Amino acid sequence: MSKCRKAVVAVTAGLATISLGLSFTSAAGAVPEATISLGDLKLVKTRTSLLGKHYWYQQTFKGLPVINGYYAKHVTKQGATEIADGRDAVPANLDVTAKVQAASATRSANAVVTARANSQARVAVPNKNIAPAPAATSGAAQLAVIGGLDARLVWNVTSRSTEGVSRSLVDAKTGSVVESEVISDNVDGRGSVFDPNPVVSEQNEKLTDQNDKNTDELFLAQKNVILGNLDGSGKLNGTYVNIKEAKGGLAQSKTNTFVYQRQNDKFEQVMAYYHVNQTQEYIHQLGFTEVNNESQDFSIDTFSGDNSFYDPSTDMITMGEGGVDDAEDAEVIWHEYGHAIQDDVVPGFGESEEAGAMGEGFGDYWAVTMSVPVSKGFELPCVMDWDATSYTTNEPHCLRRTDTGKTIDDKTGEVHDDGEIWSNALWDIHQALGRTKANKLILEATFFYDPDTSFAAAAQDTVQAARLLYGKAAAQTVTDAFKARKIL
Repeated sequence: MSKCRKAVVAVTAGLATISLGLSFTSAAGAVPEATISLGDLKLVKTRTSLLGKHYWYQQTFKGLPVINGYYAKHVTKQGATEIADGRDAVPANLDVTAKVQAASATRSANAVVTARANSQARVAVPNKNIAPAPAATSGAAQLAVIGGLDARLVWNVTSRSTEGVSRSLVDAKTGSVVESEVISDNVDGRGSVFDPNPVVSEQNEKLTDQNDKNTDELFLAQKNVILGNLDGSGKLNGTYVNIKEAKGGLAQSKTNTFVYQRQNDKFEQVMAYYHVNQTQEYIHQLGFTEVNNESQDFSIDTFSGDNSFYDPSTDMITMGEGGVDDAEDAEVIWHEYGHAIQDDVVPGFGESEEAGAMGEGFGDYWAVTMSVPVSKGFELPCVMDWDATSYTTNEPHCLRRTDTGKTIDDKTGEVHDDGEIWSNALWDIHQALGRTKANKLILEATFFYDPDTSFAAAAQDTVQAARLLYGKAAAQTVTDAFKARKIL
């Protein structure tokens, strides 16, 4: 049975684990006489947006989560209900007793992830001797169910490697790796950041990292700020940010004074705290009280590669220290926080290639829009100017841009490249409607996305949000922005 999408129906259901009683006999052409179940639903998240409430359920089968099985109920303030049904059928008699042990499944998963990381390194730098990538390390292994035509019991194994965080599904009966993919949201190359970073604040494309050295030019780029919403523990923990782990140990101060020069690794901890705290205060000013409204965990300078990523399996953002230390560039922090925002609002967001590209595009857009108040207009569409100085030679230094002019015709199937199509549309909306209106409707639309949404479906959600919040003229402006990218 295929997943159905966005049907408007009237439902009444409690907000706990519920059974919809949806076992049935399959139609002709499916499995004859086989009883199929859509399982139970477990409420995992409730969110309130400007237009209504959103209830997210995890599909379960015999108490185990069904991979990518979801069910969402969106209730508007007017009482209308919209359902997004993303459940997969599972044979009612599927045996959920594992023959393969968790430790064995984990070893198999890590082997596949390590081999893939080494293979990609050779492809990225051909004709060069590449040192083997460090072996993948494991997180958790949990039993789960894959639904659909090839339903089976699997171990869901998360691994951490040079690729970021991967999810591998290992058949719990045979031990074979059924699927393995990177689930973390990555940015290649990170940056230095101040407010937002030295290149922008000093309007100087000639600045370089110099191996994390303190210099007069970079000292002048530092800005004294107030760190709001600290919990008083003497650490960089607060309402919206939790520096959970860091290279060299966590920053601590009995007087809550965290003043360091950029050569000190604790400088990056302050960067992450300040810029995420500012982001959440801004989101609250827009009227949203449930957009990643939590103390977001960070791991700072603990990854030696030139990469940072958000891990949805642990809800952790890891900032790398390769090249320019990533957490020195606020635009890198804001990009990764963009992934955390989407994963919080839409559990499991990014299942399809276009949804993944939207994640990258939104992260880039969020970095740019957060830069607006402090950039004085300097190279706004250029993303991660400081981080990019370590791996680009052209000026301005940019990892990516939000004004490339790309359309659907330019799709490559690579999420970061295709993300520039989406970020360009959002940036055009920003310029046409202004920062406040644009960000309100973009965040509001996110509440209605499916985890495996397409560009077109998400664009329609965004147009609808514009219409309901600001009327027909704004909706037409948003429509025109997506048409310019050939999304609609």
